[in-house]
Amino acid sequence: MATIRSTLVCHSANLVIARGSRQCSHLKSALSRWSANVLDFLARRILGALATLCFVVTAVFFATRLSGNAMDYLLPPGTDAQTKVAMVQQFGLDQPLWVQFFRFVGGLLHGDMGLSFYERRPVVDIYAERLPNTLQLFAYALFISVVAGVPLGIAAALKRGKAIGSAIMGLAFIGYATPNFVLAIIMILVFSLKLHWLPSSGSMTALHFLMPALVLSALMLAEIIRFTRNAMLDVLGQDYIRTARAKGMPKFLVVGKHALRNAAIPVVTVIGLQVAGMVGRCVVVEAVFATKGIGDLVVFSAIGRDYPVLQFGVILIATLVVVTSVLIDLLYALIDPRVKVTAS
Repeated sequence: MATIRSTLVCHSANLVIARGSRQCSHLKSALSRWSANVLDFLARRILGALATLCFVVTAVFFATRLSGNAMDYLLPPGTDAQTKVAMVQQFGLDQPLWVQFFRFVGGLLHGDMGLSFYERRPVVDIYAERLPNTLQLFAYALFISVVAGVPLGIAAALKRGKAIGSAIMGLAFIGYATPNFVLAIIMILVFSLKLHWLPSSGSMTALHFLMPALVLSALMLAEIIRFTRNAMLDVLGQDYIRTARAKGMPKFLVVGKHALRNAAIPVVTVIGLQVAGMVGRCVVVEAVFATKGIGDLVVFSAIGRDYPVLQFGVILIATLVVVTSVLIDLLYALIDPRVKVTAS
């Protein structure tokens, strides 16, 4: 009997080991396929991003040339023809358009975007001075949107049909419906000119960024509130949430551990879309508040026909949008393994 029992125990142990080996093998195979899918997805997204940027580079170059000769706006009225010809030759505007284009692309690949028509300084140096202000404003606005938007959206879902929930959704509707430049003007009139609480322009301290960040975050905040509320309402009605509640699990665990995680995909989606849009809205907000970022630089270079500055600004903004889009797509697969990274 002892021999038979020992044989059965050994046989059972061998079965467990074999089953564990098969499970490990399946897990390794799944991870290998997932990694291959991620790499394939990333490669295709990078190729698509490069194609988009090539189109932007071509479009911005030829679009700026459609507005006419920049020297007509740069030089004061009454400038003699000889001086104008010398300036045109200095910036290479007398060469054929295709020569200018390939020179522009070559300079872009080497990090040389030429000199500003007005400041007579390298364009890259001008943007290097302004980019920190834009990134700081962008970070503040993103922080306000996410940190305030997700809790408010959860509260609106939990307090559905009550005064608090209605008030939160009313706030989101106002932020969604009010254009950035209108909200910026209202805030300047109230908090700067009337109450004298906040500076209306500049970028010297964190207070100078408060109003621009609030204006820039308004639309994204409203979208996050709305999508978080809708996603939470959908998840809170699922069977597993009711089961967790029936077992006596604390409400904050039900919401934080189960509901919020499963509601995260649509929220991340809207954050990704709004981050890309926020890059473009920076142009308007920075121009209104004069924060000395790349936004108002792009606006003034467009008005003054400063081709090198305008071209690099548009390309830089497009690059930020494309890179953000790729990163958000990759984030989906990390949050929810059910998301297929092989999908286009």
